[in-house]
Amino acid sequence: MKLRFNVTDKTQPDPFIFEDDGKFYLYVTALDGVEAYEADDFLGEWRYCGVVTRFDGATEYWAPSVIRLEDTYYMYVSCIRNGNFEYMHVASAKSPLGPFGNEKCLYNRFSIDSHMVKTEKGLYLWYAEDNLTRDLVGTRIYVDRFLDPYTPENDPKEVLLPEFDEEKFTPQCTPERDWYTLEGPFWFRDGEWQYLMYSAGCYRDDTYHIGYAVAKSSEEDLKKVDFVKVTEDGGFAPLIIKNEFEEGTGHHSVLFHKGQYYAFYHGRDYREDGVIGSEERRIARICRLYVRDGVIRAERFPDRL
Repeated sequence: MKLRFNVTDKTQPDPFIFEDDGKFYLYVTALDGVEAYEADDFLGEWRYCGVVTRFDGATEYWAPSVIRLEDTYYMYVSCIRNGNFEYMHVASAKSPLGPFGNEKCLYNRFSIDSHMVKTEKGLYLWYAEDNLTRDLVGTRIYVDRFLDPYTPENDPKEVLLPEFDEEKFTPQCTPERDWYTLEGPFWFRDGEWQYLMYSAGCYRDDTYHIGYAVAKSSEEDLKKVDFVKVTEDGGFAPLIIKNEFEEGTGHHSVLFHKGQYYAFYHGRDYREDGVIGSEERRIARICRLYVRDGVIRAERFPDRL
């Protein structure tokens, strides 16, 4: 189901949901700065709040995420700056609507799709970066421990590897080499299980999807947790993929509210001519997730939850 917005000329790629003091915030990818929305009820109308993060000399702000630590909000977002393509930055603010400033570049390489979490063992950043040393080259999911919100340990662990043709990012495939993409990680814990959801493939392909991996573990040091990708008898088993009423479904975040899990993700309506096209058409959507004993089930409808 598509979310309702008070503007019609905006899109919401890579939506990150954040609940704080009884209000809900949605942060999205945008060209000139991170854009945000707020709502009193996430099933009601979302109000456009404008740009909440902008760095001097930067453009193409990808996949923001936010965490609150005590009285400070920290945003992790990638951007193009000083000739560097999508390097991860952190910025801070005293309000969930910013403005976020005092930014710092975290990694000296392509690094995208953040999700910062806190456990009893500290802060851990889930994100994606490239690995050209494996047999199946491409973008992989990593986790790195942080010494504080601005300081990575800089010893990331590669967590998930590609396995299926459906995970190919076809625009970067050549006759000499295929390229695989796993990105958009989102981690959460429920009972004895830890879940790592992700997006894979190319956003323009029919196989673009959301999948997940699991670990039955109480380990608080997330670099020590070994996740197993959920498959169907060893085969491709997407959790969310195109269906009869939406396509291009991917890059999500998760909200747990009043005992129920919800996935917020982007997707596209089908065009009448059936052409995907190059224009930006990703709109934020929501569906229920049912989570139990290492299994996630998504329930999607075009006009209701």
